[in-house]
Amino acid sequence: MELYKLTGHELLKKLSSKEITSEDISLALKKRIKETDPRVKAYVRTDKSGTEAKRIEARDNSALKGIPVSIKDNICTDGLNTECSSRILTGFKPPYDATVIKKLKVSGASILDLKTNMDEFAFGSSTENSFFGPTRNPWNLECVPGGSSGGSAAAVASDEAIMALGSDTGGSIRQPASFCGVVGLKPTYGRVSRYGLIAFASSLDQIGPITKDTEDSALLMNIISGHDPFDSTSACVDVPDYTKSLGMDIKGLKIAIPKEYFVEGLDPQVKSSIEEAINELKKLGAEIKEVSLPHSEYAVPVYYIIATAEASSNLARFDGVQYGFRAEDSRSKDESKLISMYKDTRGQGFGQEAKRRIILGTFVLSHGYYDAYYLRALKVRTLIKEDFDAVFKEFDCIVTPTAPTAAFKIGEKIEDPLRMYLSDIYTISANLSGIPAISVPCGFTKNDLPVGLQILAKPFGEETLFRVAHTYEQNTPWHKRRPTL
Repeated sequence: MELYKLTGHELLKKLSSKEITSEDISLALKKRIKETDPRVKAYVRTDKSGTEAKRIEARDNSALKGIPVSIKDNICTDGLNTECSSRILTGFKPPYDATVIKKLKVSGASILDLKTNMDEFAFGSSTENSFFGPTRNPWNLECVPGGSSGGSAAAVASDEAIMALGSDTGGSIRQPASFCGVVGLKPTYGRVSRYGLIAFASSLDQIGPITKDTEDSALLMNIISGHDPFDSTSACVDVPDYTKSLGMDIKGLKIAIPKEYFVEGLDPQVKSSIEEAINELKKLGAEIKEVSLPHSEYAVPVYYIIATAEASSNLARFDGVQYGFRAEDSRSKDESKLISMYKDTRGQGFGQEAKRRIILGTFVLSHGYYDAYYLRALKVRTLIKEDFDAVFKEFDCIVTPTAPTAAFKIGEKIEDPLRMYLSDIYTISANLSGIPAISVPCGFTKNDLPVGLQILAKPFGEETLFRVAHTYEQNTPWHKRRPTL
């Protein structure tokens, strides 16, 4: 078998037994990317970069022993372009590494010098809103891979990456993982440092792993988790060894099924796969019971008020003065021309979806509307979190669909923002509540498009997620299927 087809933990065994070297893995991956990425377009700037990995002297006892990790284009890497797939950050090379990158390097990982594609500034659910053009779903090149971490998910699914990092603000790891048939985890808010993650919505963003199976996800979480003094929202909570959660059964585990997630709008084929997965969990010994999350119907409007408000604030720094793109003929220090430079730079530098979210966010924060929209959204956010807290007093985890549909066609929803926003209807509540959630493959539609099962746990309950996900994974075949390219 080609090395690029293997999981990280399978490669680690071969490295430990001296069957292969990290150089062998890098060469195999480089060949795969060269052959496959012109069709999938999981990476950005492949025409101007190589596919080498920035190698660390991997000691025999290091956790990753030189295994390459692919990085989303909004996570800072020292000296490598990090542009959020936006024109306004063209050519930006951070002078430092994000904390997760530092941790990966300490673990012996090699960081690929290609960044994975994404929706501009993580604004989207399809990776169509990228300055570099859309990424395609490896299972059907006419379909989207999901977003905003669609490049990372497509790279892992197409074997162009061994493992990858993405970011999740409202489902941006889990939804593309579902669409591409891989495993995607959004950690508890504060579990993984956000230092070096270019912010979309600071109270919602989290970095997390996208992998071929649950064991690789646990392996990466062991490395990237933990308190970081550079991130004021980082939680000072001990990090367990997540790999010890693997191999445990789920007998007696109490699993909740929220009735609000199985209503009109859920694709019948997705619903069927989820129901089969729930039945499998029941056969494996879990206790299943229906519950209610009464405020979940407000999750979408609450999310798009809070997220756009924070985005408009975070993106105010991109004005063409210090870094990135600057509109031509806008270099005068004259005040009137300075304002013109701001307008021209932001007008030309941001894409349509970025502009839409900046305008929406500025509106809900403006005088006269702050109390009516933003403040009210914060109050309802608290009610949504309290719904989850109540369920977790009785149950160990919650199981839902990851997305209401399988992957849709490229261009199908791009002109209808409201339909696009509803792609995140099942994932955004986890971000609003700050709880961890994982998506694992649980079936396929009649058109051979993957379906994802979402598992949610209480804050810092990632061990439960890995326990349930791995048990389900080991008793079903879905994670072993790979697209033919």
